[in-house]
Amino acid sequence: MSSSYDQTVLSDDPVLFLGLGGAGTEVSPGGSVATYHGSPGHTHLPNGDTASLFDGTSGQYVEVPDSDALSVSTTGALTVEAWFRPDVLVFPRTEGSGYVHWLGKLTYATVNQCEWVARIYSADNTEGRVNRVSGYVFNPPGGLGAGSYFQDPLRPGEWIHYALVITTAPDGPAQPPGHTELYRDGRLRDRDALADYTIVPGNTTSPLRIGSAALRSYFLGGIGKVAVYPRALSAERLAAHHTAMTVG
Repeated sequence: MSSSYDQTVLSDDPVLFLGLGGAGTEVSPGGSVATYHGSPGHTHLPNGDTASLFDGTSGQYVEVPDSDALSVSTTGALTVEAWFRPDVLVFPRTEGSGYVHWLGKLTYATVNQCEWVARIYSADNTEGRVNRVSGYVFNPPGGLGAGSYFQDPLRPGEWIHYALVITTAPDGPAQPPGHTELYRDGRLRDRDALADYTIVPGNTTSPLRIGSAALRSYFLGGIGKVAVYPRALSAERLAAHHTAMTVG
């Protein structure tokens, strides 16, 4: 039987919804099949539902094949939502200046395969971004992305409700085309224009991965209830999702 949280999410018609915490494969409503790699463990969300537990070192991740519905260039807007729980502040397998891509659709092995990603910085990163949580959208070749973030003191073992909203259309006649928004626990924390980095998102063939993105860094902690919507969810709906998980 699905939980009240699941029912709340499904009422907003996601194109992908994975509870996580299983093994082998998991089928999302709509038919997308997620495959578990490296045998992640399991843990529990604030409402008691099961989530996946990643050890951050042995190449554990979940992979969903590419779909047009997961690309903002084909939908015009995208909301990526998840619950995640960092269990450490210094991550053992990072990339770049010291960050982990814990959810995303990008590949470095072939050219023009970058789309969007959720990132958390390790406390020992070289940019002074101690445990910054961010979300980026890229041009297909990669490079600098347009992104939004929050940088709060984090506590290992604390669940965080994460939502990254990406749009490609202007908000009005005098506005640049598209923006990113980042929500924590149902509240908008940051908003940035794609034009700041001349970003024009593309539709690639990269799979969606959870626990990693391009298989260069790996998350240590819990991740559950990953959902993708082909539009920008409102602040009110995201707040309702947070309430459905945490109240009662």
